[in-house]
Amino acid sequence: MLKTILVALDSSELSQHVIQSLDELQIQPATKVVLSQVIPSFESDMEMVVDRPQISEEHLYRHIEKQLEAYQDKLSCESELEIVRGDPAVEIVRLAHIHRADLIVIGTRGLTGLKRILEGSVSSQVVVDAPCSVLVVKQD
Repeated sequence: MLKTILVALDSSELSQHVIQSLDELQIQPATKVVLSQVIPSFESDMEMVVDRPQISEEHLYRHIEKQLEAYQDKLSCESELEIVRGDPAVEIVRLAHIHRADLIVIGTRGLTGLKRILEGSVSSQVVVDAPCSVLVVKQD
């Protein structure tokens, strides 16, 4: 039996597919689900788009928390939320260690070729570094 499942989400449509995949796992009421989202931190202020209004940190956090709570309301087991800042792959693996996760559920955008090389693949890095099994949910 899975005792703890870490679900890594982001603000994309893919998160809905990741949440739906939990139904297929037939989670037991005794299982704890940790819904998490990592806010990527910028290496420097030079990477920020300056000609567009910036969302305040507090507003962004509240928006993410509200979305995670909506997902949490649909679960029929114990759950908690984790919102952290940092490198997504590193933070997901760190959270898996902290919560002693038996499974990580994460989505993949299916990047290929040059785009995958330039942007990297969070899900691939998590699979390599995770302390437990990883279920990668592909976008249709």
